[in-house]
Amino acid sequence: MTESTSAKIAFIGSHSVRKTNAVHSFAGAVGRSGRSVEVGREVVRFNPLGLNEGATPEAQLWVLMSQIQQELELRNRTEVLVTDRAVVDNYAYYLRVTGGEDPFDVAPLVRSWSATYDLHVRLLPDVPMIYDGVRSTSDAFRDEIEHILDQILPEFVPIGRMIRLPASEVAETFDWAAMVERLVGPPDPHRVAQVPSRYARLNPRPHWSSR
Repeated sequence: MTESTSAKIAFIGSHSVRKTNAVHSFAGAVGRSGRSVEVGREVVRFNPLGLNEGATPEAQLWVLMSQIQQELELRNRTEVLVTDRAVVDNYAYYLRVTGGEDPFDVAPLVRSWSATYDLHVRLLPDVPMIYDGVRSTSDAFRDEIEHILDQILPEFVPIGRMIRLPASEVAETFDWAAMVERLVGPPDPHRVAQVPSRYARLNPRPHWSSR
C-alpha cells in the first residue's frame, strides 16, 4: 500500500490487448469483495492533440499529465482505484514519438509516480487487433510499443509490483479473486452483503470485446 488510504492497480500494455475489458471485470470483482472501487478511463481517447502513429511529443505529454490528474482526482474517493493504463505505458508512447529522447524532462516524474501504484498488470499481446474506431491496428506500431515497454519496465516499476498475464486469458471465465486478495486482502463478509459500489452489481461474466 502507498501513502494514500486506498489501493491502486493499473492494467498496462500496448493497445488492443483487452485492458479496458480487464479493468471493468476486475473492478466488478473488487466490488463483490466488499470494497468501494472507482475506474480511471484511458485518457488518450480524449486527446485533442492527436494519437496513434501521428501523435506528437506534445500530444503524449498531454496524455501523461492527464493520466496523473485523473488519478489525483479519483484516488481518495474510493478504497480501490483501477486504471486503464499507467504513466509507464503512456511514457512508452511518448518515447516512441520522441525517438527515445525526453524533451520535457518527464522521466523523474514517471519514475516517482510509478511507485504510487500498488500493482501493475501487464497484458501481453497474444491476441489479434480489432478496429474499435479509435486505436491503430498496425502490428508494427504495437510491436514498437512492446519493445519499449520491455526496456523501461524494469527501470520504472518497483520490484514485486508487476504481474504479467497473456491477453488471451482475459476472458469471461477469468477468476480475479486471487489478484483482488493480493491487492486488498480476503473478502470482508460483513461488507460484501452491503454492495458498497456500483461495480459490485456488475454481472460477474460480462460480455467481452477484443479492445
